[in-house]
Amino acid sequence: MTTFAELGVRARTVEALHRTSVEHALAVQRDSIPPLLQGRDVVVEAPTGSGKTLAYLVPMVERLAGHGRGGARALVVTPTRELASQIAGVVRSVDPGLRVALLVGGAGYGAQLSMLRNSTDVIVGCPGRILDLVDRGAAHLDRVEFLVLDEADEMLDQGFARDVERILALASAPRQTVLASATMPQWVQTMIARHLHEPVRITVEREQEPQLQHGLVRVGREERVALLSALLHRHGDSAIVFHRTKHGAAKLARDLARLGHRTCALQGSLSQNARDRAIADFRSRRADVLVATNVAARGIDVEHVGLVVNAELPETPQWLTHRVGRTARNGRAGTALTLLAAEDMEKWQRLRRQGAPALPWVDRDALLDSGDFVFVEPAFRVAPAATRPRRLNRRR
Repeated sequence: MTTFAELGVRARTVEALHRTSVEHALAVQRDSIPPLLQGRDVVVEAPTGSGKTLAYLVPMVERLAGHGRGGARALVVTPTRELASQIAGVVRSVDPGLRVALLVGGAGYGAQLSMLRNSTDVIVGCPGRILDLVDRGAAHLDRVEFLVLDEADEMLDQGFARDVERILALASAPRQTVLASATMPQWVQTMIARHLHEPVRITVEREQEPQLQHGLVRVGREERVALLSALLHRHGDSAIVFHRTKHGAAKLARDLARLGHRTCALQGSLSQNARDRAIADFRSRRADVLVATNVAARGIDVEHVGLVVNAELPETPQWLTHRVGRTARNGRAGTALTLLAAEDMEKWQRLRRQGAPALPWVDRDALLDSGDFVFVEPAFRVAPAATRPRRLNRRR
């Protein structure tokens, strides 16, 4: 086991980590911290729950070496409010002396403006609100010397790429840059080549095989809610259920509540207070089921999630990875179920061609009776392309 002191981390930071029961460095931390302490740019690709956050925050804290004046010297950009809030909390635990400004949408400006006026050391936030406050003259990025794009593949996707490019341009001082994610698609390489200088690439496999069971479950579309409810009752512990749309997640949460589940919803249309309440209820076990869109697929670290259910298929294999990564974290056991109706099979086959893993079909009766994974023959088969009925092109 490698200690943080052996990696060159100061005694003060080591003691702070000990206070949070972190004593030994995980694989991603062992590989990432030395080059980051040397001032190198780093690209980190490591599984969800592997310790990426501390892998870059510890070197960041070491570089800042305590509170200073003159403006923010470190910036962490994330795709979701929940991940930003989680990272800000970790920064404060590693060095309580650093002043952290959490800049996220869905919340009032007053507290965020006050934090920025208070000699902020670290800004953690989402692209839209960061640039909003830059445009208002409240946030300044010209002194940033340590910049992190967390969940970098999502940050550089079409929805964020323009904002991220602008943030990188504004953080124009000589800086150290970190890209971190569980998935790093090939198209991210263009951004890496443009904005990072001779980066060290860290690719980390899991230190131990996750105790994860993941299988496909046959379901008729009209019975999806009833089957899901029965599976959740059989599981009897904390679960996250993913839906594709905000409206669908809200409706599914209401349907499950009517069937006796202590349910909360997390989706992008909610106010920040409502999102914070949902996460707090789920963390504290006041709610057993969190029904969410992909907004919960990244950055939500709740130890007691024993089951993830894909009630609707995600758009990409990467999103499947991030969704399922909410369970079986850090060696703990977990179960993931992906519900498929006959009409979902074409989309599932497309995800498979794009890199989604081959998954076994699981006997639903055995799941409901005993919770056991009993593998069965494929429930549905997709006809070869040549035999599928052709779609008529109709003029509209």
